[in-house]
Amino acid sequence: MALEQARERHVHGRRRGKRLTARRQRLVDELLPSLVLPAGGASLDALALFGDSRPLWLEIGFGGGEHLAWQARHHRDIGFLGAEPFINGVASLLAAVEDDDLVNVRIEADNIVPVLERLAPASLARVFVLFPDPWPKARHHKRRIVNADFVARLAEVMADGAELRLATDDMAYARWMMTVLGANACFRWTARRPADWRQRPADWPETRYEAKARGAGRCPVFLRFVRRERALTAEG
Repeated sequence: MALEQARERHVHGRRRGKRLTARRQRLVDELLPSLVLPAGGASLDALALFGDSRPLWLEIGFGGGEHLAWQARHHRDIGFLGAEPFINGVASLLAAVEDDDLVNVRIEADNIVPVLERLAPASLARVFVLFPDPWPKARHHKRRIVNADFVARLAEVMADGAELRLATDDMAYARWMMTVLGANACFRWTARRPADWRQRPADWPETRYEAKARGAGRCPVFLRFVRRERALTAEG
């Protein structure tokens, strides 16, 4: 499904879980509006989001926000954009933003597709897609976020040398990811030995989804790809 067609696609899965605490509801009501993306159809880049030219990292489907918050705490000179339609996860990230004064975070509490369409070419220095829903049934594969059109759009909005990080505990989805990325000449897999994809790098903190997978006896894989230089891609 092309991104143009996906624009009207509804978000699969829950939008809201248990009732928010009073504090987290306050954060959604009062803090979230100051962190959402600028309205309108204008192109999005670091200047539009943060007022300067800092590097921009994007996490798609940040869940409870613990990974994004960790990265934002440890890289305060980086601008972080997170997209997550589950409002309880958004509220969890907002709590971390308030507690740690993470002024380098912006949030899209909805589908990532409209954001990808607005991002300026070569505007992202890193992208994270960690433990997305694998939609294991064949009839649901069209719902997988990692697909050919999605990867093609990432190739447009990621800068030369930018890194794409993916993680999953579903081996069928891992093979799917490798197939989709392998079919796009704009990306190069960085692994040289099994440990490169079996072991999580030190600057990649554990998420609750990883802990849950390991508790259930599933071993996650950690895939890292680099956006090739445009000149080399064109020559190839």
